[in-house]
Amino acid sequence: MATEQAEELRERIATLAYQYEREFGGCSQAVVGAFKNVLGNISDDTFKAATGFAGGIGLTGNTCGAVSGGIIVLSTYVGREYQEFSDKDGKRFDSFRLARELVNRFESEYGSAACCQIQEKIIGRFYDIWTERDAFLAAGGHDDKCPSVCANAARWVVDILNDNKLLPNN
Repeated sequence: MATEQAEELRERIATLAYQYEREFGGCSQAVVGAFKNVLGNISDDTFKAATGFAGGIGLTGNTCGAVSGGIIVLSTYVGREYQEFSDKDGKRFDSFRLARELVNRFESEYGSAACCQIQEKIIGRFYDIWTERDAFLAAGGHDDKCPSVCANAARWVVDILNDNKLLPNN
């Protein structure tokens, strides 16, 4: 995809991921939903399956939901099919490679791919959303903090897909 076209797509998806996280919460679905809206290749079931990854998997602070959502999107392009579960050609390793690229970008930018450590970097501390939701919101968690992480995840997924010639018109 041409550089200008890829940049436009990148910002369009990033803007939607930001808006979805800000308006609805659910970092994993914000990222997946942005790709579903713009590229249309994400099924409703895949979007629904991303629900539980928010807040570091079930609001536990583990792997960032934006990372998980990004990996879900990447895997829709290169993951193995159920009909090829035996994966004799090692297709799943393409997905692992792209997932690792995304994780590396998170580690480079935030020092980690873990929600709790990303929160510490961007907000100053980790908030247990189960018990500290109001404090998380007061700290700007859904105003701009987590939305910016979702936007970055979306940008990096577009970059990875484009670099690997997986976007439409590539």
